Amino acid sequence: MRNLITDIAGIVVGNAGDAALASGVTALIFETPAVASIAIHGGAPGVRDAALLEPEMTVAAVDALVLSGGSAFGLDAMGGVQAHLRALGRGLAVGEARVPIVPGAILFDLTNGGDKAWGMRPPYWDLGLAAARAAAADFALGSVGAGLGARVAGLKGGLGSASARTSAGFTVGALAAVNALGQATIGSSKHFWAAPYEQGAEFGGHGPPHPFPADALAMRLKSDAPENTTIAIVATDAKLTKAQAKRLAVQAQDGMALALRPAHAVLDGDVVFAAATGAREVEPSLRDLTEIGLIAAECLARAIARGVFSATALPFPGALPDWRGKYG
Repeated sequence: MRNLITDIAGIVVGNAGDAALASGVTALIFETPAVASIAIHGGAPGVRDAALLEPEMTVAAVDALVLSGGSAFGLDAMGGVQAHLRALGRGLAVGEARVPIVPGAILFDLTNGGDKAWGMRPPYWDLGLAAARAAAADFALGSVGAGLGARVAGLKGGLGSASARTSAGFTVGALAAVNALGQATIGSSKHFWAAPYEQGAEFGGHGPPHPFPADALAMRLKSDAPENTTIAIVATDAKLTKAQAKRLAVQAQDGMALALRPAHAVLDGDVVFAAATGAREVEPSLRDLTEIGLIAAECLARAIARGVFSATALPFPGALPDWRGKYG
C-alpha cells in the first residue's frame, strides 16, 4: 500500500503546475471507465459535467476526474485531459465519434500572489493535458497540481491522499486539493482536527492536543470572501451502482467535517466525487457499503491533513506559512 488513492487497481494520477502562476491541475484517470457520482455540500462550487453524474442520468461511467486551480478559468483543464484521452481512442462511443467523459471541479487560487496575467488564453487546458500525460501510480503530495496554490486559514494548503482497506478487503482511497475557508489545525496548536484517524505518522504523529487549547473552538477563517473550496475524489474497487456511488460521495463528505472547521460553508465550494472501478467482482453487502463509506470519510480526513502537512509555502511576499515552517 502506497497510502495513495492509486492503491486502487486501475487508477493513476498526474500533476502539472506552473510555479510563477502558483496554480496547477491534478488528473485522475481510470484505466477502464468507472461508475461515478458527486456530492456538492459547499455554497460556492465550480464544476464541469457534474449533472451527468446524478444517478438518474444516462451516462453510466467516466474516463477521468479532474481537480484544478484557477477558479472558473480552471474548467478548461478538463478539455486538456479529454484531448489526451481522445488521442488514445478513449471515450463514450456515439456513432462513429468518441467522447471522453471527464467531469471536474475547481478551487479559487487567483489571489495567492502568483502571476495570473495570462492574457486572452488561460493556461489550464495545457496544464490539464500535461497532468494527464504525467499520470502514474506514484505521485507527489503537497504544493503540487491542484494543491500548488491552495491555502487554508493560517497555513498553506495542498494536495493530499490516503488509502485503507475495509474488513471485507475492499480498497478505498481519497484525493483532496485543500483550499478550505476554515482551519485544518486545532485553534492555535499544531495538531490536526483529523488526528484521531491518523495512520502511523502520516501527518506528523502528534495526536490530539492535551489539553485542548482554550481557542480550539474559536472560528478562524482564511477570509470573508468566497476565495475557497476543498475539492476531492474518493474511490473504491467495489462494484457499485451509480446510486450507491452517490451515497458514497454523500457519506465521504463527512471527512471534510472531520478535518476542517468550519466545512460546507456558504463561502466554500466543497465537492466530493465518488468512483467505483468494480475490480472486485464480489457484490458488497449493505454492511460493506456502510463500511466503505465510513472508511472513505476517514481517508478523506487523512488526505486533507496530509495535504496541509506536505505543503510548502509560496515564495511571494505575505504568503501564508507552511505547517513545517510554522510548527517544525
